[in-house]
Amino acid sequence: MTAAIGTPERPLRVAIIGAGPTGFYTTDHLLRSARVVEVDLFDRLPTPYGLVRLGVAPDHQKIKFVTNVFDKVAANPGFRFYGGVEFGKDVTLADLKAHYHQIVYCTGAQTDRRMGIPGEDLNGSHPATEFVAWYNGHPDYRDCTFDLTQERVAVVGVGNVAVDVVRILCRTPEELATTDIADYALEALRKSRVKEVYLLGRRGPAQAAFTNPEVKELGELADADVTARPEEVELDPLSRAAVERSQDRATQKKVEILKGYARRQPTGKSRRLTLRFLVSPVELIGDDAGSVATLRLVRNELYATSTGALQPRATDQFENLPVGLVFRSVGYRGVPLPGAPFNESWGVILNNRGRVLDFDTKQPVVGEYAAGWIKRGPTGVIGTNKPDAAETVECMLEDLAAGAVLEPAHPQAAAAEALVRQRQPSFFSYADWLKLDAIETERGRAQGRPRVKFTRVDDMLAALGR
Repeated sequence: MTAAIGTPERPLRVAIIGAGPTGFYTTDHLLRSARVVEVDLFDRLPTPYGLVRLGVAPDHQKIKFVTNVFDKVAANPGFRFYGGVEFGKDVTLADLKAHYHQIVYCTGAQTDRRMGIPGEDLNGSHPATEFVAWYNGHPDYRDCTFDLTQERVAVVGVGNVAVDVVRILCRTPEELATTDIADYALEALRKSRVKEVYLLGRRGPAQAAFTNPEVKELGELADADVTARPEEVELDPLSRAAVERSQDRATQKKVEILKGYARRQPTGKSRRLTLRFLVSPVELIGDDAGSVATLRLVRNELYATSTGALQPRATDQFENLPVGLVFRSVGYRGVPLPGAPFNESWGVILNNRGRVLDFDTKQPVVGEYAAGWIKRGPTGVIGTNKPDAAETVECMLEDLAAGAVLEPAHPQAAAAEALVRQRQPSFFSYADWLKLDAIETERGRAQGRPRVKFTRVDDMLAALGR
């Protein structure tokens, strides 16, 4: 009689695509289950951690300490990392089905939403995600260029990513020099001529998505005065009623902080950051060279939808804001994966509680799952992905108990490794990553920085003598 899957004789073999926080949380939940599980974690990049390495702002080191938890997960003997292996190119869905009982998509939301306005593609108009990936040393974005000779910059959106962008633009080179920002970005920001930065929200201050610690930090910048317009941080009647009804202390505090900024007098710092509310971009107007010169804004008012949510509605008041550089940060969206059913309008893989659903029948696809942003959309913070991953793993274990798993022809760890070695001989193991990590932190120590990152894959390989 053959042993059950999930026993020492027949471990449950799981492939996870995407080595960001969700990939690690999913791995952790699986390895802690009562079954015998082996997890192979694949990532397109040689380095793990996803947005913790390449999205979290370099001046927010504490958030990155979560990687200590991930390293503990990776130390489990049932874990393998295949870095620099691209799903759909180096290994296909068919390959994975031949080697694993279950496959989990944890690829996040890799592109940004567009504003959908005329002039959005002028020179000097960029997605904030590209700027973030550039200053964080993402190999795909290290060669991007941003015209930091411009004195006036607008950042559209009021989430934490938008706040990261304005903060990095407003920091002094001395403040940035103690972080793990990519060295080429540090050099470019050292020469920056940016003087005026605008953060633009389409709704009011009570609806702003940034958190209180993030907005409070803006008032503590070494060489940037922060300000807001008194009339824009004053709550409209609908918002005031909503805040009073909910007794939401955090929102009350946020509005107080913003009102405090509106009362501040300039102190002669070399940069000025202005927080604006109830304005939406309607057009980017270019100069003769085809570069952004002006951002046209419409003034909004809030109204209550049938569900009671407060949404912005354009008025007949417009203004022109002269700016030479614009970053849009109006949300992320997921990217379709080869072979996985994708809901275009939501930007997620079609799923129910993490079980991937067939597009036509809406029934679960055996052996395929999703977790994190590609499952639910880009909401929450890093930690939000932990319970999300737990929900998916619960479904995976239920399906295992019911016998609803794939039947791979080659379910051995050695067979999967042989396949990867054949397709991508220069893949990174976790041991390779730990060596690279030690080299980066050593390079950083010499400069009084947390680390100096390698930002080219060839340089990563060379550092390991490969």
